[in-house]
Amino acid sequence: MHLKLDLVLQFGRFPNVAAHRAVLRKPRVSGWIEPALKHPAEIAVRVVGEDEAQALNLQYRGRDYPTNVLTFDYAREPWVSADLVLCGPVVEREAREQGKTLEAHYAHLLVHGTLHAQGYDHETGERDALEMEALEILLLASLGYANPY
Repeated sequence: MHLKLDLVLQFGRFPNVAAHRAVLRKPRVSGWIEPALKHPAEIAVRVVGEDEAQALNLQYRGRDYPTNVLTFDYAREPWVSADLVLCGPVVEREAREQGKTLEAHYAHLLVHGTLHAQGYDHETGERDALEMEALEILLLASLGYANPY
């Protein structure tokens, strides 16, 4: 089943943004997000620097640090409507620390954010976390990526 994805891809300003643009081509990003969708979707993906990510994380989650991905979900059915905000410098640093390629880490975080946009939540309990992680592992394997955990 092929779902329709209306994808907007935006980049803020941060060091090494060109490398992130090279990895995050629109067809590739769509290819990572679509398998994780249960319904057609309108999703905006914005890749930002640390200042913007920290400000959003503080404003919306009360956490005063830049995080790798924030999901803002507006609708889940009959279509998914969401914004995914990724912090480029954090994603790059985590990929390096975890011995992953930037591409593999972005694939994981975009699948992860897309699942959050549909109601999956790893912070509501161990069972929910295991369910979400298992789904991420399966989706990433279907895309040719190793277990991110």
